[in-house]
Order: sequence, then structure tokens, then C-alpha cells
Amino acid sequence: MTFQPEKSALPEPDADALAVSRELQTLIHAEIAKGGGWISFARYMEMALYAPGLGYYSAGSRKIGAAGDFITAPELSPLFGRTLARQLAELLAQGVHDIIELGAGSGALAAVVLEELAALDQLPQRYRILEVSADLRERQQQRLRTRLPQYIDRVEWLERLPDHLNAVVIGNEVLDALPVHRIRSNQSRVEELGVTAGAQGYAWTTRPASAAVAAAAAQLSLPDDYETEINLVAPALVSDLASRLDHGALLFIDYGFPAREFFHPQRNRGTLMCHYRHHAHDDPFLWPGLQDITAHVDFSAVAQAGAALDLLGYSNQAQYLINGGITGLLAEIPASDVAFYAPLAAQAQQLLSPAEMGELFKVIAMGRGIAAPLSGFSRGDKSHTL
Repeated sequence: MTFQPEKSALPEPDADALAVSRELQTLIHAEIAKGGGWISFARYMEMALYAPGLGYYSAGSRKIGAAGDFITAPELSPLFGRTLARQLAELLAQGVHDIIELGAGSGALAAVVLEELAALDQLPQRYRILEVSADLRERQQQRLRTRLPQYIDRVEWLERLPDHLNAVVIGNEVLDALPVHRIRSNQSRVEELGVTAGAQGYAWTTRPASAAVAAAAAQLSLPDDYETEINLVAPALVSDLASRLDHGALLFIDYGFPAREFFHPQRNRGTLMCHYRHHAHDDPFLWPGLQDITAHVDFSAVAQAGAALDLLGYSNQAQYLINGGITGLLAEIPASDVAFYAPLAAQAQQLLSPAEMGELFKVIAMGRGIAAPLSGFSRGDKSHTL
């Protein structure tokens, strides 16, 4: 399936935004020239998203929510954060000290989680946020200082991860935004799809895959003429976190599949997707720096990267939230209070429906020194599919 729209179907960026994009393109062109006329797509994606001051997550445009390009579960409904907080409370009760959130977005999840944990009398010693975007960090600080001044002394922003962790590490829609390599199988060879620049803009070109990419692809037994993504950064991140974790858990929520579904023969053009003003399409070369670029997560690779830890559970988001008590939280609101209940019920539907976020989004947890099962995986655990 393709989502590529006509450019005219998308809202036109304003002049200031286009100027930022042109400045970023100058950097990308220089990088391509330095690479002899070619760079890997992973390098292009890294620059498009994270180039200092210019990349999508580094510049100042609003990204999340109705005024941005996409909406995440914490922005969609407080029910998501409240349900997740119930799981976090269980982990904190097992002697885990801190919560560390990777890429906290607008700060919506942190705010709801801290409020709910306070109500449960299970606040962490510290709520620590690792955020690469200076713009998003400023918005998080403003939100939490305004909404939760009584807990702000527990919140800490990190420049880097500590060497030793006694914590629950949360990554909500983090892994999908890490740079991926694009590959194509061609007559039993693996080619890497990279980026070149010309008079008409950027274009795909192929080269033999690098050793690391070829080694990862060799484990997949791909059919001929098959295009997909290889994410080398996500497993490296998970492995690094696992090596630092003395006590606690890693909890990732994202859209994706186990390997046998991710690399299904019918998914022969991969999962790469872009988001601009709530339009989804598949052209990553459109307005670099002004749109989000993502790829689905291979959860089998995530589990393998965290093999030093105990696998605590894997399920779809709907099952996880139901196990965690989201329907009970909704039931606390009288249905007769239509003005309050109806929007929350609609939000719960989006979080749980297989046609919305319920099936595509998955939750995986790995830990050290944690008693299982966790309540979120008490029913419908699909760890056997990884």
C-alpha cells in the first residue's frame, strides 16, 4: 500500500519553515558530496530528524497534537497515562527507584503518570527525562512546572544515561523514529538503498550493502525483489540499556510486528512512512526537516537485543491496557455525565480498537530482578510469537 499524495494535497509550509528546510538541504547536499555522491538512507533520516537546530526533532515547529503532524496516545487521552501508571506502581513497589522516559514529547505522559502515581501514593524517587530536542525539553519543563509545581523537584532532565540504572525505562513511540537502513534483495544479493542528489531533488540509488547491514539481512531469508528496513540503532539502544540496568524494567510501546509478520512476503515494500499535518505518505524526500519519518518496529529484534534480561511480556496495546484496568478507569465516570464521559469513551475506543491503535501498537517489557507476571500481560501474552 502506498500513501504518497500529490504535493498539492498537503498544506503548504510557510516561508520561514521552507527556509529552515532549505538550510537543512544544504547540509544534506554537502554530506552527499562528502560521501562521493551517495549516503545511506539511515544517514539521511538521521539528518532530517536530528540535525542540530534544523532537523525535525531539533527545530522549533510544533510536532505533536492537533496543531502538529501526528498525535500520540498520551496526547490522545489521559486514560493511557493513568493505566500505564498502574503498571509503573507495581514496579516501583518492587524496589525500583526511578522512572526514566526516553523522548517525552510534550510532557503529557509525564504529567499524567506523576499525578496518578501521587494518587496511588507510589511516587518514584525521581522522574528523569532524556530528551534530544531542546525545543521539546523546554515545552516539557513549562508544562510540568505549570501543571505540577508540587512535584517538579522530583523531575530531572538528563544529558546522557547513567552507567547504572535502578529504574523503569519507558519508550513510547521512540524506536520508530530511530534511523533505518533501506535494503532490497536482488537475485540473492542484498543492495542498500541510499540517497543521491540531483537537479530534480533527492533520489534513491543502490549500492552493495555494508557488512553490518548485510549480516542483519542474512538472517531474514528475504524473497527476491523485496524492499524493507533494517534498524541497527534500536537493538543497539536496547542492548545498551540492558547492560546498564541493575534492577528494574524496560517498557517500550510502539507500532510494529514480530519478525515473521514484519518481513512477511506481502509486505514487500517495507513500512517507511512520513507524517505531515496529519497526512500520512511515503515520500521521505519531501520538505526535509518539516515532516516526521518513521518505520515500524521489529519486536523480535528488540527482544533479542534485550536477551540478557528477563522477557516480562509482549502483547498488543489493547490487551495491555485492558489488563491494566483502562475499562475500570472509564467506568469511574458516570455515563450520565455525557459531556465528560462521551469524549473519554471515544478516546478509549481509539486506544483499544483493532482498526485504530489497539492492534498495530505493541507493548514489550524486559527486566532484571522483577517478579512476573506483570498485570499488563496477565492475559493474552504473545511472547511466544517473538
